[in-house]
Amino acid sequence: MEFKLTDHDHIPLNNLLKVLNLVETGGEANIRITDREVKVNGAIETQKRKKLRPGDVVEFQKKKILIS
Repeated sequence: MEFKLTDHDHIPLNNLLKVLNLVETGGEANIRITDREVKVNGAIETQKRKKLRPGDVVEFQKKKILIS
């Protein structure tokens, strides 16, 4: 899966999960991140508002999302 940034140079991790409908709410996104269920570039990420930029790869629930 690919997510293309438009009009911005980054997207916060919790917003990405919500925008892609991988979670139902922003609160759920925050819980999933805090519970160490999300990886960014192969490492577990616990920063809810981690800035994702082109080239980053997010892994969540057996899905890989490339930021471009």
